[in-house]
Amino acid sequence: MKKAKKVSIIFGTRPEAIKLSPIILGLREYPQFESNVCVTAQHRELLDQVLSVFRIKPDVDLDLMRPNQGLSDLTARAISALDVYFKQYQPDLILVQGDTTTVLAASLAAFYHKIKIGHIEAGLRTWDKYSPYPEEINRVLTTHLADYHFAPTGWAKSNLIREGVPKERIFITGNTVIDALQIALKSIRNHQPDITGLTKSLLNRSDPRPLVLITGHRRESFGAGFESICQAIARLADRFPQTAFVYPVHLNPNVRKPVFKILSNRKNVHLIGPLSYLPFVALMDRCILVLTDSGGIQEEAPSLGKPVLVMRDRTERPEAIKAGTAKLVGTDSNRIFKSVSNLLTDPRAYAAMVNRKNPYGDGKASSRIIEILKRD
Repeated sequence: MKKAKKVSIIFGTRPEAIKLSPIILGLREYPQFESNVCVTAQHRELLDQVLSVFRIKPDVDLDLMRPNQGLSDLTARAISALDVYFKQYQPDLILVQGDTTTVLAASLAAFYHKIKIGHIEAGLRTWDKYSPYPEEINRVLTTHLADYHFAPTGWAKSNLIREGVPKERIFITGNTVIDALQIALKSIRNHQPDITGLTKSLLNRSDPRPLVLITGHRRESFGAGFESICQAIARLADRFPQTAFVYPVHLNPNVRKPVFKILSNRKNVHLIGPLSYLPFVALMDRCILVLTDSGGIQEEAPSLGKPVLVMRDRTERPEAIKAGTAKLVGTDSNRIFKSVSNLLTDPRAYAAMVNRKNPYGDGKASSRIIEILKRD
């Protein structure tokens, strides 16, 4: 009998966990794979919440999270810890997803051990090494270490070809976040999760009040950028008193300080704690539009028919912009205010963003990736 291929799935943050969970669950169905889940716990609490949703227990937990850790410290400790892990487990292949510090550290450590690397969500680019920071450089460097490049779209594939990646090593699969979203939707529509800080009536889809969902956490917006974002939200709350503005606030003090300083004590602004995956999907399902600087939400929300206004100057997901499901608004207060106001008051503008096809796939990306690994 042929020996099972040892596949190590390595991740550390909530978005990685969401996008890799369908892969982990899929690999378990095939005896030709021996899968091993290793987490760095780059985002400890948020990571654990996602894993509990998909009922995944890590085989190895490196627990690298430290208070106020810098990127250099995290990267160095991750490489050292993963070096020990690779010596012990000796995988044939690792799978990493996206553009986090964990992705770069795992890929570099695997390269040192001559272990093959599969990069999921490969080929995203802004062509600006400081935007997003440090993610753009993380994914560019990972590209030149990887052996399998699982590109979510044709645009991502073209970026990889532009950088010299052989065409035969690039596979267009769609994005696994849609796979995860479909799993989550089945769960929340059978049982509406409770969200601390919000009433059950507000969460009910039959409630007539419009709900705008807001997220923000990007390093490049710390300081003046976040203050500008918050000023825009304050103006919107004043202009649209019947609209609920719900903001699950990131734990980073660079985010929390301006948010609570500017937006506290407004009746229709709900500042709540960070959410686990299912409650967040429930809010996306309930809202009428999303104001965000997140990458994954640009992919998820269009599947639910929700317009996305992206509070960044550049995006590595231009497919959403081109398809019309998302729009760049940056961090300028006036631009954010005008863009949200337009969607809340102009039915044509709103319909133009809603009635578009999501460019990020059909929910079968995970099965495509596994089929490629089976035959290679």
